[in-house]
Amino acid sequence: MRAHGIEQTVASTYRKLFTGDPLQVKSPGRINLIGEHTDYNNGFVMPAAIDKGVAFAIGRSDNTLATIHSAKYDETLSIDTRKPDKVSSPAWANYLIGVLARLKQEGVEVPPFNCVFHGDLPTGAGLSSSAAVECGFIFGLNTLFDLRLEREKMAYFAQWAEHNYVGVKCGIMDQFTSIMGRKDNVILLDCRSLEYDYIPFKLKDYTLVLIDTGVKHSLASSEYNTRRAECEQGVAILRTRFAEVNSLRDVSPQLMKENKSLFPDSVYQRCLYVSEENERVLKAKQLLLEGQMNGFGALMYQSHYGLSNMYAVSCPELDFLVEQAKKDTRVAGARMMGGGFGGCTINLVEREHTDSVVESIVAAYKSAFGIHAETYAVEVSDGAAII
Repeated sequence: MRAHGIEQTVASTYRKLFTGDPLQVKSPGRINLIGEHTDYNNGFVMPAAIDKGVAFAIGRSDNTLATIHSAKYDETLSIDTRKPDKVSSPAWANYLIGVLARLKQEGVEVPPFNCVFHGDLPTGAGLSSSAAVECGFIFGLNTLFDLRLEREKMAYFAQWAEHNYVGVKCGIMDQFTSIMGRKDNVILLDCRSLEYDYIPFKLKDYTLVLIDTGVKHSLASSEYNTRRAECEQGVAILRTRFAEVNSLRDVSPQLMKENKSLFPDSVYQRCLYVSEENERVLKAKQLLLEGQMNGFGALMYQSHYGLSNMYAVSCPELDFLVEQAKKDTRVAGARMMGGGFGGCTINLVEREHTDSVVESIVAAYKSAFGIHAETYAVEVSDGAAII
């Protein structure tokens, strides 16, 4: 992986603050092509690493403490790696301290080190900047100190840090993708078994474009927890009749429809969406293998409909962007991506018309909401790597 932009920034900042030549690594953010809100229901997802992420420069220290510097916020923190306790500030610190805590729990000794990091992922756009921070950090430590951790284990340790030190009970998808991504491939990940396949993703005539609503409605975190609870309620209801049901992964749309009378309507809608979305992910794999991008795009629109109308995690801004995309025949597919209530839509746009399509959607959005939507063309890239 070649150095540019943020990689040069962390290297030059490191040399200003510390001595010696650092190890440099970069870990990517991620997109999710299809399979939203299925991860914590033990279902299927189809993520990919992207060419934006977080860069680290990291080296051994002669000091007794580890010193970490955020180039983005121009903030520095010193940590005793033997006592990686949570801190109240700065806000970014616990993502890293949590990783050190998990390593300590495993009996892994981390000597003192110096570290600078910086990212080019837009904050709040749903590209998993937090996972990129955790994964790049643990990958850097693993490489620098030859800790001999397998990539899958690093993903689990990073997830643990987010659960226990940041307080976000995320699924494994974000960390897994940041560590395990492969250029020009999407990952079909089974969130129950963690079995995975790489599916070739040759865009050829298409570009992936993210359009950021620029909004994050305050419902996001509370409603996320509510959806998880509704899914668990649905599973509990089904288990009264079907002992083999342990999660919504075990439930087909047909089973849901046959037992509709058992459920409160909102719980039924949430569970039916998840069961249908799991089927869409498996269908998407087949369409990609056959090179049917239009068919794949149609599944993206179906996914958005379910997220908006059945799972109820969209918002007017996201729905508007998807409707604008749907009106344009040069867009094969679009949907909201991530937890919902704001963030980005992901769009599959004909390459030769990308600029005019995006300009048209952005102009319509500005007219409707008074917000200029930032856009990002992204490419599918490798997971965490040495630069």
